[in-house]
Amino acid sequence: MLDAILSMRLLDILDILLVSYIIYRIILLIRGTRAVQMLVGIALIISIYFLSGKLELQTLHWLLKTFLGSILVVIVILFQTDIRRALTQMGKTPFHKAADVAEKDMEEIVRAATYMARRRIGALMVIERDTGLRDYVDTGHRLDARLCAELLVAIFLPASPMHDGGVIIHKGKIHSSGCLLPLSHNPRIDKRYGTRHRAALGLSEETDAVIIVVSEETQEISLVQQGAITTFHDENSLRAALNELISAAPKTARWKTWLHALKRHEKIA
Repeated sequence: MLDAILSMRLLDILDILLVSYIIYRIILLIRGTRAVQMLVGIALIISIYFLSGKLELQTLHWLLKTFLGSILVVIVILFQTDIRRALTQMGKTPFHKAADVAEKDMEEIVRAATYMARRRIGALMVIERDTGLRDYVDTGHRLDARLCAELLVAIFLPASPMHDGGVIIHKGKIHSSGCLLPLSHNPRIDKRYGTRHRAALGLSEETDAVIIVVSEETQEISLVQQGAITTFHDENSLRAALNELISAAPKTARWKTWLHALKRHEKIA
């Protein structure tokens, strides 16, 4: 054992670290989703396969062998949502990106949400971030209008022909309205949440968008991101949460930190 450790190369250590990091990211990705139960089911099938071989249960062993022969295709079909989300996260730029929405635009969103909550007007507002939402933009009506509270309220009035679906906000503008969003199939969603909340959760599970949902029934304002719902009952707490998520001062990118550290090391040397 000691000889094996001493004979390890630097590349072997790097290989182990990379594999460990990939496994760690996969665990974080599927934690709290249906993928965990499906993985347990696949592991159980594999265990039964080996057990049937040991017990010489020929028919069962042959059936499971045929099934496991196409296991890669089965995994792609079962985990297509999780794979798509993982590839989307891998494709995000590692470099610094400017703030998605300016502070004055954020104030317009907060003002519109609180106004509609008080008057029991349902709304679904999506703030686009790193992940593009072109697939959902194309399902709605393109506006490309200046972001203001009055226009947001007008869009979601029940008499408006564009009140169904979500509004997508892109670079400080109301890009599109009436957009169809994917519904979440998470069985653990609270039964009191309706279609708007399920659509917000579904989009947040696939992208890094920040979604604001106003419920006409409970007058609650919910902030949805990365498959989690946070509910607010007052304007100040919503504003603080949005500023923390989107308008906070950006941190220095990692590659810049590494570069500065390397320059300091060269100066010392």
